[in-house]
Amino acid sequence: MDLTVLWWILAVLLVVGGLAGTIIPALPGVPMVFAGLFIAAWITNFEPAGLWTLVILGALTAIAWLIDFLAAALGAKRLGASPRAFWGAMFGAIVGMFFGLAGILLGPFVGAFVAEISGGRAVQDAGRAGVGAWIGTVLGAAAKIAIAFLMVGFFILRQFFA
Repeated sequence: MDLTVLWWILAVLLVVGGLAGTIIPALPGVPMVFAGLFIAAWITNFEPAGLWTLVILGALTAIAWLIDFLAAALGAKRLGASPRAFWGAMFGAIVGMFFGLAGILLGPFVGAFVAEISGGRAVQDAGRAGVGAWIGTVLGAAAKIAIAFLMVGFFILRQFFA
């Protein structure tokens, strides 16, 4: 069997797994998509998807990674949360990653809520901060999915239609 076929299978599996990973918490979705696309570019000796294509895909990967960590915190801040809730939501998002889907959804909410309560804010204000963190998490997940599909589409355009 030709090794190129195995490399293509690995590349496709990484991309498909990465797309699933934008939703499944245990997988690093967008970085897996990037790895699969990098292997696909390597297989074709980086022609026509060359250095600039990979730089753009790398930048999109970095943006998606930042969105993953900042979305919940920015959502909390948007609904009037204190800076304490911002950091609480970020901490909750990081800790939540270790508790599956429920942790990812609830971690930022709980982090922002606890941070606001510990800062002496009213339960209603703390709840509003938590809801903002949750909304940010959902919007961040949607953005990551969009970025992952944008990366695949951009790569296909560069690879096969350039």
